[in-house]
Amino acid sequence: MRQGSTGDVWEKAARAGYAVSGALHIVLGILIAQIAFSGGGEEASSSEALSSLSDNTFGVVVLWFAVAAFAALALWQLADAIRPHDETKDRLKAAAKAGVYGVLAFTSASIAMGSSSGGGDSQAQGIVAKMLGWPGGQFIVGAIGLGILAAGVFHVVKGAKKKFMRDLMGVPTKSGRMVRGLGTTGYIAKGIALGIVGVLFVYAAVTADPDKAEGLDGAIKSLLDLPGGQVIVVLVGVGFAAYGLYSFVRSRYAKM
Repeated sequence: MRQGSTGDVWEKAARAGYAVSGALHIVLGILIAQIAFSGGGEEASSSEALSSLSDNTFGVVVLWFAVAAFAALALWQLADAIRPHDETKDRLKAAAKAGVYGVLAFTSASIAMGSSSGGGDSQAQGIVAKMLGWPGGQFIVGAIGLGILAAGVFHVVKGAKKKFMRDLMGVPTKSGRMVRGLGTTGYIAKGIALGIVGVLFVYAAVTADPDKAEGLDGAIKSLLDLPGGQVIVVLVGVGFAAYGLYSFVRSRYAKM
């Protein structure tokens, strides 16, 4: 815990970041569920969810608030990543989270200023196409894919074993069951989506074909081809919304 008035303000801003992340995942959940009923015609990505806020003045104000909240959360995680008394694995996880929230802050700012973010799939394919042109590009893309896949497995395990409860403190006993349900559902759903993205990146590396790489959009749409695909996609959408609700709980009860 960081002490003093500056630390208190920083902590509140970081907690606001969790709340903004919660709202983002709820919007993502809605977009994912829409894919199930649109035959794959919709897009679901963090940039798409943020873009939905930019259609009016109030939404732009919310986006700038999101910039500040995500930036504060990124800095908070970065501070944890460089604290020498933490275990190496905890510092690495904090560094990875700092990167994710930093990207979200940058994306929010770009959208608020009117920049076009493009679809999640086209972004992923453009990045992979550039990396495949580098020396050892296939190995780099493959390593990234394996990293994303590992993150997906981590989310599934964390959700199934309810390890996310270790991130919280002071949750009222009467709310514990609901929080565990939201966290379990949310982490597993998000892990499945990340796992598919990771597999697609690895496939792109093996085939040296950037078109095989997909973002969240393509990962979700690939589920539609499975037996009962519509139901599966809806359940993943519900899971993302559950993760969003859990993030609201985390904004209040997170260990900081």
